[in-house]
This record gives sequence, structure tokens and C-alpha cells, in this order.
Amino acid sequence: MRVTVIGCSGSFAGPSSSASSYLVTVEDAHRTWNVLLDLGSGSLGPLQRHVDPLTLDAVFLTHLHPDHCADLCGLYVAHNYAPQGAPEERLPVWGPSETGTRLSLMYHGLEEGGMDKVFSFEKLVDRVAVEVGPVTITPYAVHHPVESFGFRVEADGAVVAYTGDTDTCENLSPLMTGADLVLADSAFVDGRDEIRGIHLSGSRAARAAVDAGGVQRLVLTHMPSWNDTALCRAQAEQHWPGTVEIAEAGAVYDLGAAGQRAAV
Repeated sequence: MRVTVIGCSGSFAGPSSSASSYLVTVEDAHRTWNVLLDLGSGSLGPLQRHVDPLTLDAVFLTHLHPDHCADLCGLYVAHNYAPQGAPEERLPVWGPSETGTRLSLMYHGLEEGGMDKVFSFEKLVDRVAVEVGPVTITPYAVHHPVESFGFRVEADGAVVAYTGDTDTCENLSPLMTGADLVLADSAFVDGRDEIRGIHLSGSRAARAAVDAGGVQRLVLTHMPSWNDTALCRAQAEQHWPGTVEIAEAGAVYDLGAAGQRAAV
């Protein structure tokens, strides 16, 4: 399993990264599968450096804030108006309640049939797994002001946990337990952001990963451009026993059997 950071800037696109988007690529005996976690503002552009958007197998949206879903409007254009024609099958888009309705409201002037012509909107349910080829994605409801999910992604003998936007909550433990890689929200800074129920800080992300147990790598992400990444890392290092990593656009993580082969 390969995870590519398409965008990791928190709340809005930053000077060195688009907003949230992560590409999961898994090869089986027959073909390559491409699953996208979020497609936030500005992320459709860099996504095209890594994959043809018309070859995506599914998109999973953690929630419906623009920094996690806005570029679905551009993806609709790419599918609906491609000179060679749209793919024969509609692209599954998994998200919270009313995902299709809210994305359609974001796009002014849809033609007849709207986004349902190219997207098949499916509703996420807490702890109910979805299979896309060899990839299993289990959503976990998390703690944010709107309906939000984190994703536990399993394939090729590896586990990735992506928290989406959340504060501390009970579901972080089953989401993260035994994960090879945790991509953890770290938008807030201890001592600056005291409001609760919106985001993790570096320290809270690290504590959640430690409490979950068995996490191999902790990567802090979703930091707005006004955050001091060194400070976020330092706050996490107070609780995390290993190296705290910071997400960067374009970073690639090879995990599972594919990662072991790459390391040989």
C-alpha cells in the first residue's frame, strides 16, 4: 500500500500545500486501485501529478467543510466534460449525510441530472466497513462541529489511520490501534487554542496514538499556515516515544508487503 500526501494544509490551501487530500494506491494481481481520502480546496491540481482523476476507484470524504471536499466540484467537471467522454461507471463518493445535496449547492448551474450523472453518492456509517477492491476502509465517527469521520484503511498487510478533523474522542483508539501510520489532525496549539470539540493539538494527537497502542509512525497534519510546525512537533514529542513526523505535500509512504519489497 502506498499513501501519497496530495495536500495537508489545514483549513485552507497554504503557500506550500493544498488543503487535505491523500491518495491510497494498492496493486493486486489484476490492476492498480486508487482510493482518495478527501479532496480539499486546491488539491485537484497536484492530484493530477500522481494519477489520472478519471481512473479513481472511490473517494471518501471525512466531512463537508470546503478544505476537505471543495475540489469535488472540479472533479465533476473533469468527469462530465472530458473530451473523450466520462467513464462508463459512476464514481462512488462516500461521505456524511446529504453529501450529494451539499456538493450540488456548492456548484452553481448544474446541468440536468447534476452530479448524480457522474458520482454515486453513498452514506458513511460509523464502524461499517467499505471494500474497494483489495482495500478495506472503516469509518469512525469523530468529534468535530459537523458530522465527521476518521478512516482506518487496511490493505496489503498494512493499516493507515487518518483522523480527519477531530478533538479527543473514544473512537480514536479503535481507529488508531496497531496502525503502521497515523495521519493525525494537529491544527490546534496548546496554550493558544483553548476551545474544545474542534481539533487535536500535537500533544493530544500523540496521547491518542499512545493510548491506542501499537502505532508505528505518527505524522502530524492539517496545520494551517500560521502554525509553527516546530512547536507542534515539540508539543507532541512530550508524549510520543519515537520520532514525530510532519506531513508534507508530495510525501510518499510505502507500507505493507509493497513497503517491505521497496526496502530490500
